[in-house]
Amino acid sequence: MDAISSTQNRRVRYVKALQTKARLRRSERKLVLEGDRLIADALSSGGQPELALYSLENADFHVIARLQESRCELMPVTHDVLSFASDTQKPPGIVAVFAIPKPPIPQPTARVLILDAVREPGNLGAIMRTAAAAGVELAILAPGCVDPYNSKVLRAGMGAHFRLPVVEATWPEISSFCQFLTIYASSADSDLDYTAVDWQGEWALILGNEARGISRKALSVAQNVISIPMVDAAESLNVASAAAVFLFEARRQLLRANSS
Repeated sequence: MDAISSTQNRRVRYVKALQTKARLRRSERKLVLEGDRLIADALSSGGQPELALYSLENADFHVIARLQESRCELMPVTHDVLSFASDTQKPPGIVAVFAIPKPPIPQPTARVLILDAVREPGNLGAIMRTAAAAGVELAILAPGCVDPYNSKVLRAGMGAHFRLPVVEATWPEISSFCQFLTIYASSADSDLDYTAVDWQGEWALILGNEARGISRKALSVAQNVISIPMVDAAESLNVASAAAVFLFEARRQLLRANSS
């Protein structure tokens, strides 16, 4: 098959539209992954590929073979077409469309992360990656969060979308879902040290917006407000860094309890 050289190709333009239009991603329930590593990870996690544009010169043909086994539509394209469809300055050898994953939500759910208007794609992706690694069972995106299927979020998440259930919900829905959990909110103004919390039980943790912190609606849902003690005059931690501190303390306590 000759490589497609026109950016006006219907399938090429479909991939481009998914990259740039959140409304289309939601209506189609599709996302776009770029690069051999992300695509291979999605396949290993049970992702369902639909379409892939790839370079005859640069694609990893082990990944191509795996896509073919999954009955994915494969289209070789020129470098210019791949650049058009890609969301990166230096496009990888392959771009693929997958169904938005829906990992099962454990019932009951004991470890929940709630994100309150986190707007930076890199932060959201990094938080999701950390949450998946730390054993969080569900991530809930409260109103105001960036689109979790934005290409920058997907790259920063490094495959977490296929391992961690992610839902979007209103505050009343969140309050109802978490009614049997102990809900903590993070704020630099609190005197309650996060290490003093018993993370071995069933909990939900709320992390706030990068600039404004925790919203009033989030505080109205939380039962306890906790903080990370820092040296005097130090700036507060980036929300992704704070997530790692909280979640791996919770993980540490759980592992210690299970080993004793």
